[in-house]
Amino acid sequence: MDDDLTSPSTYKRASETAENILKDLPEQLRAPKVGIVCGSGLGGLAEAIEDEPKVEVPYKGIPNFPQSTVQGHAGKLVFGLIGPAKTPVVLLVGRAHFYEGHSMELVTFATRLCRMLGVEVMIVTNAAGGLNPEYNVGDIVCLNDHLYLAGMVGVNPLRGPNDESIGVRFPPLSDAYDLELRRRAHIAWRKLELDSSRGKLHEGVYAFASGPTYETRAECRMLRGFGADLVGMSTVPEIVVARHSGMRVLAFSLVTNRAVLEPGLRGDDPLVQGMSAGGLAEFLSKGKANHEEVLEEGRKAARDMQGLVKEIVGDLYAN
Repeated sequence: MDDDLTSPSTYKRASETAENILKDLPEQLRAPKVGIVCGSGLGGLAEAIEDEPKVEVPYKGIPNFPQSTVQGHAGKLVFGLIGPAKTPVVLLVGRAHFYEGHSMELVTFATRLCRMLGVEVMIVTNAAGGLNPEYNVGDIVCLNDHLYLAGMVGVNPLRGPNDESIGVRFPPLSDAYDLELRRRAHIAWRKLELDSSRGKLHEGVYAFASGPTYETRAECRMLRGFGADLVGMSTVPEIVVARHSGMRVLAFSLVTNRAVLEPGLRGDDPLVQGMSAGGLAEFLSKGKANHEEVLEEGRKAARDMQGLVKEIVGDLYAN
C-alpha cells in the first residue's frame, strides 16, 4: 500500500472491500447504522446482538484488511441486529495497532470501511491504564477528549492528499466526542443501575501512546500533568478518521490497571541498601501492568459494557 494515508486509492480499496462484504450479507444486515470496535478482552460485546440473523466474517478472508496479531483480538467482523428496533450493526472484534508495524493507513482502514458500509455512529472501546487516582480497576470511562502527541508531531492518519468528498482538509476535533451520545451513556448507566462495587462510570481524557511498551513512571506523571486520565495504545487514530468521515463518536475505556505515578526508589536510598534482591524485585513489581491482567479485567467487565452498549444503541434508534 502507498504511503499517502488519505489518498484516493485508500478510499477506493475501502469501497471495493465494502462491496465484497455486502454481496454476501442478507438484506437486513447490508446497511449497518452503528460500528462497534471491541477492545482487548471485550470481544464478548458480540453477545449483545441477536442470535439471528448473524454473519461472521474473519479478517483473514477480507481483501485489503489488516490482520491483528494481538492475544485477545479474535479478528472478525460480526454483522447483526441490536435492540427492540432491530438496529443493524457491525462489530469489529479485534483491531490493528500501530505497534504491530502497521501504517496509520492500515490501523484506520477498518474505520474507513465502516464509513463505506454506511455506518453513522462509531462506538469505540478499549482497555486502558488509569492515570486518574480516582479510577479503580473495573471502572468504565466515557471519553470526552484525547491527547494525541504522536499526531501532533506527524504520525497522523490524515497525512497526505485529502479527498474533499470524504472530509475537509482541516477537520476540527473540539467536538470529537459527541455530547448527545455521552448524555445517553450516563442515562443508560443509571437506568441499568450498573454503579456498584464492580465499577463506576466516569468521564475523562485518553492519551494515545504508540506502544508496545507500557509507560514508565515518569511518562505516566507527564501525561497526568498534561491532563490525561487514561493511557492506551489505540482508539485515537480511529476517532480522527471517524470524525473526518463525518461519523458521530462514542468511546469507552475499561480501566484494567492503575498506572504507577510515584517515582521509584533511588539506588542510593538508605531503604534500598538494606533490601534483599527479592525485596527489590517485589517493590518494583508493584502496579506493573501485564497483558494477561488486561484480558482478565476485560472479561470481568464485558457484561456491564455489553449491557451499556446494547441500551444506548437500542434507545438511539427506538423511534
